[in-house]
Amino acid sequence: MARAQDNTRKLFLSIDWITILLYLLLIAAGWVSVVGSSYNYGDPLILDFAQRSGKQLIWMICSLGLGFALLLTDEKLYDTFSYVFYILMMGLLLVTPFIAHDSHGSYSWINLTSTIKIQPAEFAKCATALALAKCMGTYGFSIYKTRDFLRAMGIVLLPIVLIILQRETGSALVYLAFFLVFYREGMSGTYLFVGIAAIVYFIVGIRYDELMLPQTETSVGAFSVLLLIWFFTGCMTILHSESRTGGLYILSIGGAVMLGAYLVSRFIIPFDITVIQLIVCLASIGFLLVRSVKEHTYKYLFTMAFALGSLAFYYSANIVLDHLPDHQQRRILVLLGMKDDILGAGYNVHQSQIAIGSGGIWGKGFLNGTQTKLNYVPEQDTDFIFCTVGEEWGFVGAAVVLLLFLVLILRLIHIAERQPTTFARVYGYSVLSILLFHVMVNIGMVIGLMPVIGIPLPLFSYGGSSLWGFTLLLFIFLRLDASRGLKRR
Repeated sequence: MARAQDNTRKLFLSIDWITILLYLLLIAAGWVSVVGSSYNYGDPLILDFAQRSGKQLIWMICSLGLGFALLLTDEKLYDTFSYVFYILMMGLLLVTPFIAHDSHGSYSWINLTSTIKIQPAEFAKCATALALAKCMGTYGFSIYKTRDFLRAMGIVLLPIVLIILQRETGSALVYLAFFLVFYREGMSGTYLFVGIAAIVYFIVGIRYDELMLPQTETSVGAFSVLLLIWFFTGCMTILHSESRTGGLYILSIGGAVMLGAYLVSRFIIPFDITVIQLIVCLASIGFLLVRSVKEHTYKYLFTMAFALGSLAFYYSANIVLDHLPDHQQRRILVLLGMKDDILGAGYNVHQSQIAIGSGGIWGKGFLNGTQTKLNYVPEQDTDFIFCTVGEEWGFVGAAVVLLLFLVLILRLIHIAERQPTTFARVYGYSVLSILLFHVMVNIGMVIGLMPVIGIPLPLFSYGGSSLWGFTLLLFIFLRLDASRGLKRR
């Protein structure tokens, strides 16, 4: 008995209480925001458990109990049963579309009772983080080995596919945050560059597709994207080969051909220059293939794959956009500035910006937000809860909330870096990456910098699934950190 009490005392002394304090401050501020966004004058008391503020308080209390239970659980349990948790959650994600009810076109919520429902995708993040940590913490694992990398990638891609089948694109995109974990564990920055390049292709190609180069029949969007693909291909050839001649050939000859085509189209016979650009890109790929065969080397294959993938991505982007649901198409077009639909797809963001702007420096005060009280902002206590912070507490209150999230993120980086095991470190960076993605995307969409994809603000938004999901993620990591003295790989 005495020994057990001594172990418990040592455990609680080794817990990172700073992180727990930040957690408590954030969920408390979140509850105040839920009250401000959902309470109307004339309603019953704030603590009425039939109201959203009362329900959120119950979920907060349950979350504290859950966190306490996780801290008392043997940390070996998370390592030993990581794959079991993952398989069970993937099974639940698989059956969810068949047992879930339609919720705004999504089939991702399971009704437990007439008033209580859960979203398995929120809990699958924790299971995926544990499975990824288990995989990457296995003895002999190396992210530089293709087989190991593909195995880790499969762990992340499987829930993405299953959640997309639920028509819950926003929750599926959250799992892209795990690529930050891969980068921390040694993945080449080239993969991040490829992702950034794809985003640039999409934005530039779609945004300027209908704008034409002066006195030509060439789309500015298509011209710019093909120019970037050619330029990136040449530069990557120089970087990934011992001799720079191949890349210089691509840049010099290809550049001369495209310049000549532009001059002819501009001053002699107007035509679509992108035809010549496409030929130049394909010729560059052919040139790399010949060099690869001639030199008996595979060093050009990645550049060839990048160029081919870039062309395929660009020419399929419009097709994919056309096949998206109408509301998602409108959101993307509004974000890119191609539509000004403040009464339709852009309504949520427009009203949110008004609410935040009306708060000024110090805000209107608790329960005094006019945009909130008149219900101008849809989903104002879930996805758009940050607008309540800006309206009631102003720039100062919003800055304090952002500062709390920043301190929590920096603290998680510090804790993750001090872990003695690969399992704990990878799991810690998984928690950090998911939290960072949620905060950036949620606040970005509320202020109009990112598309509305419907993901909650961690520890703030109304709802039990999100709060419990992040509590699971965070407190399992705190339990692993409390046992960092155990030298296990």
